[in-house]
Amino acid sequence: MAELPELNPVIHGKLRLALLSLLSGVEEAEFTWLRSKTGSTDGNLGAQLLKLEEAGYIAVEKKFVQRKPQTLYRMTEVGREALTEYIQALKRLLGGAINA
Repeated sequence: MAELPELNPVIHGKLRLALLSLLSGVEEAEFTWLRSKTGSTDGNLGAQLLKLEEAGYIAVEKKFVQRKPQTLYRMTEVGREALTEYIQALKRLLGGAINA
């Protein structure tokens, strides 16, 4: 039996995978946009974004626009590579299940 591929536990969380998927398609995204797209609460979204930031998968920029705080997120090159590797591992895992 072939060895099962390892799925990156940082990416494997449902919300973290959704966030990386969203960020992979845009240059950058505001916190509020990510919240509306995922339907997440502020606290959960912030916690999951922090995990991705700590892993080096996303970069954060905080600034003020007309005296209002704005937090922008973008995917790093390390994050893109990690997401690509995760997708490849998932395809290997699913390919094995489909061919069984």
